Parts: sequence; structure tokens; C-alpha cells
Amino acid sequence: MSIVFVILQVICEILTVCIFIRAIMSWISPGLTNFFTDVLFHITEPILSPLRRILPATGSIDFAPLVAIIVLQVISFLLTRLNTAIA
Repeated sequence: MSIVFVILQVICEILTVCIFIRAIMSWISPGLTNFFTDVLFHITEPILSPLRRILPATGSIDFAPLVAIIVLQVISFLLTRLNTAIA
């Protein structure tokens, strides 16, 4: 069962990095489209889109990436605690 927790933690970390990179790229070059940005969009949009619907509009600042990163880090922490409790 431990390998399942490790795989889920790695997925959480990869998603966190992808969301962070997407947020930075949106500040640096918001209109840039290429293969890399398309892949990031397809990976992160299923996570960010529901959060954007839930969070209130705040003008030009998008808090969805911040909330997503916090949620992913909490999930990763809980998986770590659960893994150590079971082992």
C-alpha cells in the first residue's frame, strides 16, 4: 500500500510544479502559445477551472493557482501522515 501513497504524493508534487510554472508564465508572457504551454494548460486547467468558478472574481488577480497549490500541499501532507500511520 505504501507505493500507492508515494505515487499519489509524486502526482501532487508534479501538479504543484505545473501550476506554479503556469502562474509564472502567465505573468511573464500571457499571450505565448506553444507546445509546452498547451501541455501545461491541459494538465492544470481541470484543477484550476472548478476553483475559478468557486472563488469570487477579484479583478485581474487569479487566486485559483494559489488555492490549488495549497490544497495539493495539504493533500500531500495528509498522504504522508496516512502512509506513516499505516506502515
